Amino acid sequence: MKNKRNIQFKTFGCRLNSFETEVMGKIAKLSDSEDVTVINTCAVTNEAVRKAKKTIRKMKRTTPGNKIYVTGCAAQVEPKTFSSMPEVHRVFGNVEKLKKEFWSAQSQDNKKIEISDIMKEEKVVSHSVDGLGTRARAYVQIQNGCDHRCTFCIIPFGRGNSRSIPSETIVQQVRRLINKGFKEVVLTGVDITSWGLDLDGSPKLSFLINEILKSNKDLARLRLSSIDQIELDSEFIPLFTNEERLMPHLHLSIQSGDNMILKRMKRRHTRENIIEFCEKIRTKRNDVRFGADIIAGFPTETDKMFENSLKLVDECELTWLHVFPFSPKTGTPAARMPQVDTKLINERASALREKGNIREAIHNKSLIGKDKNLLMESSNIGRTECFTRVYTKGEVPSGTLVNANITDTILFNKDKKLLTATLI
Repeated sequence: MKNKRNIQFKTFGCRLNSFETEVMGKIAKLSDSEDVTVINTCAVTNEAVRKAKKTIRKMKRTTPGNKIYVTGCAAQVEPKTFSSMPEVHRVFGNVEKLKKEFWSAQSQDNKKIEISDIMKEEKVVSHSVDGLGTRARAYVQIQNGCDHRCTFCIIPFGRGNSRSIPSETIVQQVRRLINKGFKEVVLTGVDITSWGLDLDGSPKLSFLINEILKSNKDLARLRLSSIDQIELDSEFIPLFTNEERLMPHLHLSIQSGDNMILKRMKRRHTRENIIEFCEKIRTKRNDVRFGADIIAGFPTETDKMFENSLKLVDECELTWLHVFPFSPKTGTPAARMPQVDTKLINERASALREKGNIREAIHNKSLIGKDKNLLMESSNIGRTECFTRVYTKGEVPSGTLVNANITDTILFNKDKKLLTATLI
């Protein structure tokens, strides 16, 4: 994104980072900020940090008149890594980047590193943005931070402890987005299933979902970002079963299909918990489809342990996989564990991706001949309720909902097949 003052952003990492880049863009546009290039970093892996540093050097060459600002989780966790770079003018934290006063010209000649102790933050400031580069769907942040300490993850130290936005504020933001014409809203955050634990009365995620839908009768679609299924309350399955506006696509934070690896990751579920959850949901609502995050080659993972992850994909009928080859992150317990050979990690990641491709092909084939409701992301590509991408024969304005009959598949991006549909 860019405005008249040549303010540019490069974003790495999660959907929440993209959301916050939009917030920074709105603030900077209204401020008297100078010409800057802002790098919004990710701290998930050492590789993510390396890519950010490479981008900083590149952006200094391509926009030499801009000052380089670095923020995001990697800046929060290891600020000296970036402040020591001669290209960087300023390093600031995840709290600072969303403050209006921080973007004023008067604040821009302060010290090079400006990062507060994020673990002391007790509240999250609510910000509203529209679609992230598209009119198809809008995103609403419901919380930030994480109270868990998985052994592979540095993010709690970049985001702080879990902090929730009150339900009244969220409901109002959803209403604003509906009034602007959005048909679908996605609830996002770092650990959305922990929403409410820090609020008065400790309301649960199901309460929030119900409040949103009850207060916004004309919202066509409500979708959840990644969830930690073991944290869901007892009211979730009945709500998910009976509310058709809650989209039948759940992306699960699984990470492994082996119980010993899950224990060493310090996860809070077992493979049996995952299987039971998927079975319960599917028996209640058979149009549901599951995605999942899975790490390949976590320290100490044997061939047999990895096979358990492969088997889980079939046992849970997972459709879309986000596969992460394990990369040790400095400062995490997992980085000090016995590591798996890099070549073997990559082989296992490839095997998981291939398994995911097979599962996706099975799912796509099952849709041929069926009528589906699509939310158009562009003039001829839309998403079904369960988030399947479909190419339409006939152009429709982005952001509209249309009915279509799934007819076939076409080759898309050389090795990827995409469903095709005829508009009804």
